[in-house]
Amino acid sequence: MKFPAPVTVQWIAGLIDAEIIGDAQAQATGINEIHKVETGDLVFVDHPKYYDTCLQSNATHIIINTSNVTVPAGKTLLVTKEPFEAYLAIVNHFRPFTAATKSISDTAVIGANTVVMPNVFIGRDVTIGNNCIIHPNVAILDYTVIGDNVIIQAGSVIGSDAFYYNTKKNREVWYKRMQSCGNVVIEDNVEIGAGCTIDRGVTASTRIGKGTKMDNMVHIGHDTNVGANCLFAAQVGIAGATVIEDGVTLWGQVGVSKTLTIGANAVVLAQSGVPSSLEGGKTYFGYPAEDAQTKRRELVWIKRIPEMWEKLKQR
Repeated sequence: MKFPAPVTVQWIAGLIDAEIIGDAQAQATGINEIHKVETGDLVFVDHPKYYDTCLQSNATHIIINTSNVTVPAGKTLLVTKEPFEAYLAIVNHFRPFTAATKSISDTAVIGANTVVMPNVFIGRDVTIGNNCIIHPNVAILDYTVIGDNVIIQAGSVIGSDAFYYNTKKNREVWYKRMQSCGNVVIEDNVEIGAGCTIDRGVTASTRIGKGTKMDNMVHIGHDTNVGANCLFAAQVGIAGATVIEDGVTLWGQVGVSKTLTIGANAVVLAQSGVPSSLEGGKTYFGYPAEDAQTKRRELVWIKRIPEMWEKLKQR
């Protein structure tokens, strides 16, 4: 999430009650989680396992719960007891929760020749392009950006909160929601089936590339980047912060794990599971998803095991 205008580290420190190590007058331009940080951003870390990752990231300012670290040149620390609570305070300041009072927000912008059918909800600061069709009972939540010639079938939810939690098992409530302040961007000529769900980015954007088509009941996790001209059949599920490159086809009930990449023009056959990155331009099958021809040969041999076992016993 980018701030409306840059703010000083000193101002942030006042908001979250933090000690500054570094330049108090340095400018912070936004706040992002570790997978999406850019120069000028704040990031938070509250576990020693991840201290070095955050300190060496693109983030310029680190909200942290220790001063006993080596600070890289050009970076600033904001030391506070509870960095996660500090993150929530910053998000709530810049993007506080505001309950809707009407079905279509006064701040929504809807383009020419776009059809919005009954019972559609359109949230705050949503932008919808020209020549779109939004079918009944669709929910398009705050800050979503939709291009031209997009079709969204009935009952889909665009921009729901990320399934993303701060986890600590030394407290009564182990999982505390990391409040989402990102959005969803749907590019031109995308079609989204009925009953689909696309989570907003935690602090950045979940993006669906131009020309991509989705069947019914597809789920796209937070911060995932789907390329152009992809094809997803029914009940595909993609976890967070994943990259699906251009022209990828995922057939029915394919499950894709988090923070991996599926290369351009790959095809993953129905009911396969993808736990790690796949090269583009190949066809995959099974769990873990592997080259489909190799997997089929393996299955043939597996079916022959009882026969081979009987032959061995007869020797």
